[in-house]
Amino acid sequence: TPVAVVPFGWEGRGPAMPLNVATVITADLRRSGRFAPIAEDKMLQKPTDGVDVDFQDWSFVGVEAVVVGKLTQTDNDRFTLQFQLFDVFGQRQLVGFRMPNVTRATMRGAAHRAADMIYEKLTGERGAFATRIAYVVASGTSRALKVADSDGHNDKTILSSNQPILSPAWSPDGKRLAYVSFESGRPAIYVQELTSGNRSKLTGFPGLNGAPAWSPDGSRLALTLSKDGSPDVYIMDIGSRQLRRLTFDDAIDTEPTWSPDGQWIAFTSDRGGKPQVYRVPVSGGTPQRLTFEGSYNADASWSPDGKSIALISRSGGDQVAILDLASRGLQTISTGSLNESPSYAPNGSMVVYAAGGGVLSVVAVDYDVQQRL
Repeated sequence: TPVAVVPFGWEGRGPAMPLNVATVITADLRRSGRFAPIAEDKMLQKPTDGVDVDFQDWSFVGVEAVVVGKLTQTDNDRFTLQFQLFDVFGQRQLVGFRMPNVTRATMRGAAHRAADMIYEKLTGERGAFATRIAYVVASGTSRALKVADSDGHNDKTILSSNQPILSPAWSPDGKRLAYVSFESGRPAIYVQELTSGNRSKLTGFPGLNGAPAWSPDGSRLALTLSKDGSPDVYIMDIGSRQLRRLTFDDAIDTEPTWSPDGQWIAFTSDRGGKPQVYRVPVSGGTPQRLTFEGSYNADASWSPDGKSIALISRSGGDQVAILDLASRGLQTISTGSLNESPSYAPNGSMVVYAAGGGVLSVVAVDYDVQQRL
């Protein structure tokens, strides 16, 4: 959909606003794959208030929705961000919102929230721009677990180590991260609170402790342990620390991911000779194979609506693909090779993954739009 995000007005001390809010909103909408924001030099007018919007001008350049707004400085580090969204053809306001008490530190987050509101009003689906990503940066022998905005900005280091850090996983409330750290010389699973930095060690059994995944209600973790022999999927009750074994096979069973209804665990197993994705009821039972196309399918991430799974499929290189659970059809959505660790955005519209060459990329699932973060 062609849209216009007009450069925001600035009313404050100094010649320029601390952040180009319109640029952030424009990048968010473009990254979703749903919108085609027009360039600033194509705009026939640049109003900062809704009363100055000329719908005829915008319809002339083919724009269906237009966003105008301004940033006003109210104190040394206090700002008010306001914006309006208009339907050009209907010649009416769809959203008008004012955010007081924005600071320099929270300004980018406020811009992402504005983009979320615009996205939701125009699509009927909630946005995912004000969410965060967790990832690991490796440089030489040093490792850093980082958290950043959904566009890769405002990164903060959560943990630094000279030993490997693997498999960061968000709790459903976004307040904690589970991850694997080798800081003691062997793998162990930790859970860390982001605000306080407090963390606890959940498992440190002999052998493999890996691939933690939170249940939708945040009360349990699915994880991979080899303490009883070959790697298998277990479920831990976080409160009691009690474990229940879910898979029983001499093969390698790993990389669990929960269905959004909490009824299933999908996981990777080579029990058929090659790594493929299976699912098993959380209550226990016989695993069912989900992937049959190609010789390698792994690293699954269940979509928020439960209808599909993002995974890595080795076809022309390690590619991010989407498995439709109803048809079992597999669609590649990435480019290049050596891609890994796909993860759905909370609204299911985008998948972030680690691309070959050591970069983070995001791809709009249904719209073939990719962006390097």
